[in-house]
Amino acid sequence: MVGRPERRAPGRRLPVFPWDTLAAARDRAAAHPSGLVDLTVGSPVDPVAPVLREALASVADRPGYPTTIGTPELRAAMVSSLARRYGVTGLDESGVLPVIGTKELVAGLPFQLGVGEGHTVVIPEVAYPTYEVGALVAGASIVRADSLTQLGPSSPTLLLLNSPSNPTGKVLGVDHLRKVVSWARERGVIVASDECYLGLVWEGEAPSILDPRVCGGDHTGLLALHSLSKTSSLASYRAGFVAGDPALVAELLTYRKHAGLMVPLPVQAAMTAALDDDAHESAQRERYRARRDVLKPAVEAAGFRIDDSEAGLYLWATRDEPCRDTVAWFAERGMLVAPGEFYGPRGDRHVRIALTVTDAAAAEAARRLAG
Repeated sequence: MVGRPERRAPGRRLPVFPWDTLAAARDRAAAHPSGLVDLTVGSPVDPVAPVLREALASVADRPGYPTTIGTPELRAAMVSSLARRYGVTGLDESGVLPVIGTKELVAGLPFQLGVGEGHTVVIPEVAYPTYEVGALVAGASIVRADSLTQLGPSSPTLLLLNSPSNPTGKVLGVDHLRKVVSWARERGVIVASDECYLGLVWEGEAPSILDPRVCGGDHTGLLALHSLSKTSSLASYRAGFVAGDPALVAELLTYRKHAGLMVPLPVQAAMTAALDDDAHESAQRERYRARRDVLKPAVEAAGFRIDDSEAGLYLWATRDEPCRDTVAWFAERGMLVAPGEFYGPRGDRHVRIALTVTDAAAAEAARRLAG
């Protein structure tokens, strides 16, 4: 008699959720006489701009289902914003698609593109943990690599980039991205570039994978992932989108229609307003710049080296010790930071310090760092 297959516990194929391992450090930091300053999760703290809230409310009485592909106004706004803000040309409305927050898309992207067992997904050596989770959910193998030479003669199915990077803030330049695109096209590899922090550059410039200097105006095999969580403080709205190769976007759309992955219509209206209005985005960027100007010198004066961090919402800091020792040092002073090991083995001597705190919290953190 053939026995029943072993029943696998739900979630066993996935790693422990990293933030759950910070409970003891959080408790220690929270015991500080002046309270906890949380510098871990990059969750916005600033109010949603009135123009976006008004747009959300304007269609709050619509009872019907929204379209998965997005309203015509939203699709036009996605195309125009990428052209206006980042110099992306050659894109039309067949190459854009709204998503329910970019983390959802990252976690499901390999599976939705048909990647699975027997396929390989390349992720950065130091990377947002959901890249690994997305590959595991799809059943694919994972390779961590930051250079094409590390990959040798292999031909992965999907290569994930993140520029500007979470957690390091590192930016990949035009020449680097152009080489990646050329290499991928020679091998038929899909390149998906997570560009959620593209609107938050502090030093130099950060090009999109869809920039004509990178791809020659040809988006074949390329996807760019964008989020409004940070640049427009819309994390609670779950507002993001993907742009690029119309054939790949169509494949994602087909799956998402079957799965009912629709962005709520009020959120689509708010996204349209956010993408059409550059003033609120610029104002939010300057708020983060001001907090960076407070925290960065304070961290450095406390004896830490900040690596990369030329863009994005984090400081990638180290004093060349195990990252959990650094977490404990901050916790003693009532501050919680994220250990770099969350993002891969090569992050084990860094911590990630978020700029997504109020002005008062940034000033208090700087005061504590000064001793």
